[in-house]
Amino acid sequence: MKMALGFLTVIFIASFAPFAYASDPSPLQDFCVAVNDSVATVFVNGKICKNPNMVVADDFFFSGLNRPGNTSNPLGSRVTAVNVNQIPGLNTLGVSLVRIDYAPYGLNPPHTHPRATEVLVVLQGTLYVGFVTSNPADPNQKNKLFTKYLNSGDVFVFPEGLIHFQFNVGQKNAVAFAGLSSQNPGVITIANAVFGSDPQINPAVLTKAFQVEKNVIDYLQAQFWWNID
Repeated sequence: MKMALGFLTVIFIASFAPFAYASDPSPLQDFCVAVNDSVATVFVNGKICKNPNMVVADDFFFSGLNRPGNTSNPLGSRVTAVNVNQIPGLNTLGVSLVRIDYAPYGLNPPHTHPRATEVLVVLQGTLYVGFVTSNPADPNQKNKLFTKYLNSGDVFVFPEGLIHFQFNVGQKNAVAFAGLSSQNPGVITIANAVFGSDPQINPAVLTKAFQVEKNVIDYLQAQFWWNID
């Protein structure tokens, strides 16, 4: 019953996301089921539409969000995404969904969604969540951190493009679902992007940016940066 209520809550939240703050353009037809990129010969902003006469119910269907994600990784969390890549019928509809599983003390590390606002609801456990504002106009001010401890049934919003995180502060597994205001929100995990890019960012740039010795940057760039989604 709890899981069923959770699904209904997320679907309700997600249904309002495009109207509240959506990056994706509005559809110009009932639907535009995405064509697999591997068979597309033209690339557009989004995905090419499938012939409407070939559309079937499965183009709007995904099964499996009732199953926990595997959190056996260094971060202790797993994101199961349901976006246009899993449901081609989401193309042009400006909405997607994720399930996030957290092991005890598991972390969904600081990251951003460049194309979406996120509305997160906790189904199980206790999460410490937060986001950081963009650089203030006044150089004497610092980026502001907004945080909250969330329990089952609590909801929190992460504005589009801002760095945010979730941390399971409990000794038991935690589960959350989130609606996002884009068919393809994108994810930039901060540590991975800065220290794990390919090719690597010149250490001189990072040494200057973080005001640390080069050996610190060398150490960080030598680590394996885990992607959880």
